[in-house]
Amino acid sequence: MTAKHVLITGGASGIGLGMAQGFAQAGYRVTLSDINANALNAAVEQLTSAYDVTVKGITLDVTDSTQIASAPDRVDAPVDILINNAGIQFVSALESFPEDKWRLIIDILLTGPAMLTKAFLPQMYQQNFGRIINVGSIHSLVASPYKSAYVAAKHGLLGFSKTIALESAEHDVTINTLCPSYVKTPLVENQIISQAQNHQISEEEVINTIMLKPMPKKAFIALSELADTALFLSSPSAKNITAQAIAIDGGWTAH
Repeated sequence: MTAKHVLITGGASGIGLGMAQGFAQAGYRVTLSDINANALNAAVEQLTSAYDVTVKGITLDVTDSTQIASAPDRVDAPVDILINNAGIQFVSALESFPEDKWRLIIDILLTGPAMLTKAFLPQMYQQNFGRIINVGSIHSLVASPYKSAYVAAKHGLLGFSKTIALESAEHDVTINTLCPSYVKTPLVENQIISQAQNHQISEEEVINTIMLKPMPKKAFIALSELADTALFLSSPSAKNITAQAIAIDGGWTAH
């Protein structure tokens, strides 16, 4: 039986690479995409040396419509699972938020996943199988100050996913959004620094009094938790789980 093929955007580091490790360990064929070619090559080499599976990489700017449209032809095999993970963050009060940065965040976090889904859906319909997993955030469900573009985009993923779930219902295609609270990645490390500067407090205080304060379990989410959840959503047992926002939040949204 041919191994299923997963494409993970923003796969060269952080959550994307962590999820790639989980899928590779489970025997999936893995294609990583990233805008950073050097980091992408290093990630492919790392996975190839660690796991006995096929791992490929393609450079991809998820804000470039031409690159998105050509993506299905640039991967070596039909994609069974698309994980929309590429992301950036910028923290600022709205009155000082640069417009170009605001638009870029929406483009990467919302328009990119929508257009990539558009590019790969016909192939999924043709093979009558597809799993689309959006890496959202706890900020798909709740808000935090100084993150207006990020929160807007992550909330938007939920509405987008519900719509595509309705459009794809006659096929064995599902679309869901993972909503983790803070995962200790380079992106979050940068947020800690920015929040400390904004609030003029220490980085430790940012972690304890801002980031983990709303979370009853008071812990960062492990990369393996995200990978294992995505693997379950890719399994036959999850064929009727679609349009869902799956909170991995240590009780944050129980308030």
